[in-house]
Amino acid sequence: MPVELVTIPCLKDNYAYLIHDGGTETVTLIDAPEAAPILAVLFERGWKLSHILITHHHSDHTDGVPMLEAATGARVIGAAADAHRLPPLTEQVTVGEAFHVGMDEVQVVDVPGHTLGHVAYHFARAGLVFTGDSLMSWGCGRLFEGTPEDMFTALGRLSALPDETVICSGHEYTEANGRFALSIEPNNPALLERMDRVKALRAQGKPTVPVTLKEERATNPYLRCHEPALAAALGMEGATPLEVFTETRARKDRF
Repeated sequence: MPVELVTIPCLKDNYAYLIHDGGTETVTLIDAPEAAPILAVLFERGWKLSHILITHHHSDHTDGVPMLEAATGARVIGAAADAHRLPPLTEQVTVGEAFHVGMDEVQVVDVPGHTLGHVAYHFARAGLVFTGDSLMSWGCGRLFEGTPEDMFTALGRLSALPDETVICSGHEYTEANGRFALSIEPNNPALLERMDRVKALRAQGKPTVPVTLKEERATNPYLRCHEPALAAALGMEGATPLEVFTETRARKDRF
């Protein structure tokens, strides 16, 4: 049976995700900004939470873990390298490792930059990757702990996944990210068309995530740093992709 993905709005602009594996009745949560809305979805659907996967230590991704673990007995999984600042873990995983949840193999992807211990979880069979605050819809996370090179390398790992991979990121930042992208390339038809769709979704109160990697490759400036058109728009003809990325991220910080 196929998996079912549920996107759950939390706090002001966070998202948590539930994956229901119909073949095994396994229910996995990725990040827990707060417990109440997640428990409400579990109750409504009659699902029992079995796993909680944490992408990074920031409180807006972890504050709901203790209550959810106490209420459900779910296993809590996170990066071994960051275990000292995550909620208590049932299982520690390392980057490059693969483990099984339900019928899927989950690959732990190293994505430092936003934080040094940040990981993403790629559900290979389902074609889903949970990126937290690394690769985001039409953007990437702010560099709180890592360097531009860290994030550039991390995004390269995610961009190497298949086109049809679905990116599940941690916040509703798409429209703001799109406004920044259009500030660099105001006449880019792909960006303008995407913004129209994003505004229509938000006008209906609907999430703009998840989104396919194919669309991110086509419109996300942080995945297009190798394109001469973006370098030219920044006045950086001949610059390396890393130099273009560094300047783009710095401009977003000032935007």
